[in-house]
Amino acid sequence: MKLGSKKWFALLLVFTMLFSLAACGEKKEKPTGAEPTVGATTEPTKAAEGTADGTKDNNNQGEVVPGWQKNASDKVDLTWYINFSWFTTPWGENLVSKTITEETGCNINFIVPAGNEAEKLNSLIASDSLPDLLTIGWWEGQVNQMIEDEMVYALDELATQYDPYWFEVADKGRVGWFTKEDGHVYGYPNSSFSPQDYEKYDNISSNQTFLVRKDMYEAIGSPDMTTPEGFIAAVKAAAAKYPEVNGQPLIPVGAHEFISTGNNSFDLFLSNFLATPYEKDGQYYDRFTDAELVRWLKAFRELGAEGYLKEDIFVDKRAQMEEKIAQGRYFCMLYQRTDLADQQKVLYKNDPNSIYIAVDGPKNSKGDAYTLPGTGINGWCVTMISKKCQRPDRAIQLCSYLMSEHGQHMTWLGVEGVTWDYVNGKETMKPEVKEILTSDRSAYDKQYGADSCYWMFQDNAMSLKWAVETPEPLGQMERWTYPYVISVSQYDVSLAADSDEFDIQSKVDNEWGVVLPRLLLAKTEAEFDTIWDAFIQKRKDFGIDTVLATKTEMMKEAKLKLGIK
Repeated sequence: MKLGSKKWFALLLVFTMLFSLAACGEKKEKPTGAEPTVGATTEPTKAAEGTADGTKDNNNQGEVVPGWQKNASDKVDLTWYINFSWFTTPWGENLVSKTITEETGCNINFIVPAGNEAEKLNSLIASDSLPDLLTIGWWEGQVNQMIEDEMVYALDELATQYDPYWFEVADKGRVGWFTKEDGHVYGYPNSSFSPQDYEKYDNISSNQTFLVRKDMYEAIGSPDMTTPEGFIAAVKAAAAKYPEVNGQPLIPVGAHEFISTGNNSFDLFLSNFLATPYEKDGQYYDRFTDAELVRWLKAFRELGAEGYLKEDIFVDKRAQMEEKIAQGRYFCMLYQRTDLADQQKVLYKNDPNSIYIAVDGPKNSKGDAYTLPGTGINGWCVTMISKKCQRPDRAIQLCSYLMSEHGQHMTWLGVEGVTWDYVNGKETMKPEVKEILTSDRSAYDKQYGADSCYWMFQDNAMSLKWAVETPEPLGQMERWTYPYVISVSQYDVSLAADSDEFDIQSKVDNEWGVVLPRLLLAKTEAEFDTIWDAFIQKRKDFGIDTVLATKTEMMKEAKLKLGIK
């Protein structure tokens, strides 16, 4: 996936709502705490003293008592919209979800789009029938729409009124980042890493790797592939020694899917391996015009002119690529390691030497260390509480539970004594549970439901404290990235969808999608130069300088917000 404005995610769009949701949060019995709020814009009422307010306990000398601990006997149903059609895990059928309901008194009814996500969400908004909680990608335009239309609560206000414990478990850096100009925070992220997390942990990984098929690479002498010359020689040597794989032609160089705006492998990932800077002299840098990238694109062009860039990589979609990875038909590739995890396991089972391993790949002419981005402070999704929710007191307390270390233990590891124990002071999954997790994920989710099966508040940074080393055949690829991971939150800017700059960037990106294959397939370097020069001029004509100026200001604002000089 692209980062920042260069098509971060391309998930979105279109399926009509099949039914209207009733005002959410139907309760099974009369609550002992706050009375339910009524209507879309009614503010939460003050909770009754000593029940749902989560205020300081007089018997605990001012200690803040989590609201969920006081209300397990007050059973409520909460509806929770998940803006991903692939999410199918139900609530209340496995160990983790049953235990959370027992501990919090909250039962969850998930609502998931049956088809295209964007139209379902838009229908909920248009019909004023939002569920109690919503989890959607932070980049989605509906996030700001719901905030601006006052359809969601400020989480900090709910916490002040109903559960001050929220402030103890909320990460201050994330709260600061997501705080709007009005001083309030309306959504809390998952999978988020602050710049401080990168200073604290040395086992944060990146998904971006240069991979080679282990047996082929070793058979040709494990050559240095960090220079264009060495890279080209290695590809040719592998193709000469292994023209076929189980009767199928070898694909010497693999890559991600070509899409309308380019190819991650040949632009974004390659730039990161070349340690291309994100800024120069305080200005947002136009990374895709860097001389080092041009140098390496010309190396790939040379391979293409000699027939080593096969047609497969220009036309294959994800399904075809996965099939060919499972067959071990690629020699090398710049690729997201998690995207081939399932295929890697197939290769490992058939022949442990046929797997893909991460090795040093393209470097810039100075030999600088790679700058591989880890997850930024935006994370993946944000969870919000709708003003249609009749029990916002219980919703914010459930959020606090899931954000806390106890909640993270529950969603990551399960129930202590059942799925895990402390062994020498370290959280350790029981062997029989781990066996099910590694052999049959579907059965694991159905029986236990841990290992971030419910990922809506997953705190990847916190989980590093009890993370165990990823086993082979996936561990080597992950560990290889550790020394090169950097935080790029300050550069992960997102242009407003209704802005002129967004339109300009879209034109530039779409033009790149047309130009990149032509560059790689150019018959001569002179032809490459002609195509490149025309592309650079066209970008200027589109107005790319205006975009860069805007991104510079956004970068400066992000740095200020993150406390980066």
